[in-house]
Amino acid sequence: MASIVIVQTTVGDEDKAYDIARPAVEARLAAGAHVDARMTTFSWWKDAVQHERGYRISFQTTAEKVAELQTWVHERHPYEVPQWIVLPTTAASEEYLAWVVKETGTR
Repeated sequence: MASIVIVQTTVGDEDKAYDIARPAVEARLAAGAHVDARMTTFSWWKDAVQHERGYRISFQTTAEKVAELQTWVHERHPYEVPQWIVLPTTAASEEYLAWVVKETGTR
């Protein structure tokens, strides 16, 4: 059976997070997407530590959809270098795995 992953990216604007999360699910690139509440981030960018507010988007998808989802998200992402982290799942219920596979499948 397919394996599922959690893919994460961040954006600085809540509306942009919604503009990426919902259409990705509608396009069946992910079975679901969580937009976390506003967070504070610190990072090195262009030789300085940046302090910003941001939103994390976590997509639930199959390993087979990761490359397509990455291309799709990066075409819409406002950052020059978007965060793109793929987290493997070590365990999931059979029902949840079946749901993710079903909802990311071809219709």
